[in-house]
Amino acid sequence: MAESATSTSAAPGAGTSFLERFRLAGVLAVLMGLVVGSAILTPQHTFVGPANLRTLLSLGAEFGIVAMGVGVLMIAGEFDLSVGSILVMCAFVFTSVLGATGSPFVAAFGAFACGLLIGFINGFIVVRGHIVSFIATLGTMLSLRGLVEILSRGVVRTVPVADHPVFLALTTGSIGSILSAQLVWFVLVAIALYILVTHTRFGNWIYATGDNAQAARAMGIRTGNVKIICFMIVGFLCAFAAILQTARLTAFSVHMGQGWELRAVAAAVVGGTSLQGGRGSVVGIFLGALIIIVVDNMISQLRLAYEWTYVVFGVVTLGSVLLDLWIERRIDRSAAASAGR
Repeated sequence: MAESATSTSAAPGAGTSFLERFRLAGVLAVLMGLVVGSAILTPQHTFVGPANLRTLLSLGAEFGIVAMGVGVLMIAGEFDLSVGSILVMCAFVFTSVLGATGSPFVAAFGAFACGLLIGFINGFIVVRGHIVSFIATLGTMLSLRGLVEILSRGVVRTVPVADHPVFLALTTGSIGSILSAQLVWFVLVAIALYILVTHTRFGNWIYATGDNAQAARAMGIRTGNVKIICFMIVGFLCAFAAILQTARLTAFSVHMGQGWELRAVAAAVVGGTSLQGGRGSVVGIFLGALIIIVVDNMISQLRLAYEWTYVVFGVVTLGSVLLDLWIERRIDRSAAASAGR
């Protein structure tokens, strides 16, 4: 009964449906424009070179996996600013367990357990402690990063994954010269989240929780549990990205995942996810993550000062927020006009 009520309330009218399609089409157009512009403007067209594309799609996919989880959490109405710190903590656990057991699969299990536990703690603090997620996860971000610094003493550690060819093929292998294992995992994660959010009852609960938690609770949805599970999904995906990145670098560093927090939020916003929760799509988040990845790589290929990355991200994010606000208002007007008929 809760599911049907939620689905009915979320059903868009013709005007709303058009605006949602316009939003995704706009994001796709921005992505294509950036790709074409990067291919033309980069010196000797290095952007479309096989070496750069492989690097972009490998490293970018690791970020994209994290951004996907953050976007789904934002649809549920919450934020996680600790994703970079969760990633480096899971990478540290993976490195430590691998050194103790010699098995990368056992180490991966330990990293996933760590990510799920931190995600649960974040969700529990937000839901049971009634603390704004921005503040709660900001505290987690700082404490986890500091803890990893203390435990690792800031030393870069070599990770001997080369001794395990099967694990290495699963995490850093490739199909052809460009299609990397990381990209395949990124696409598979996106498909899994798309099915979860779009074709399951839990997906309806995510939208209902983010749109109006009080109304969702009145329909029997346990919104607290929904949010905790979404935080755990973020933690799990951070652990996954940590494993992929550690295997690719064959090393652990305390600087892993640094600065990913706001980039992940920017990717979701650029992809059309509402800052207020309740609206967004996995396809949009996927495209938004690709935009952030392309912008980052384009600035690097143009040999611009790294500070320009923040300028471009700021402009792109602000423009996306303004467009999102405009679309939100049009959707509200369309819904009000439909209700008045």
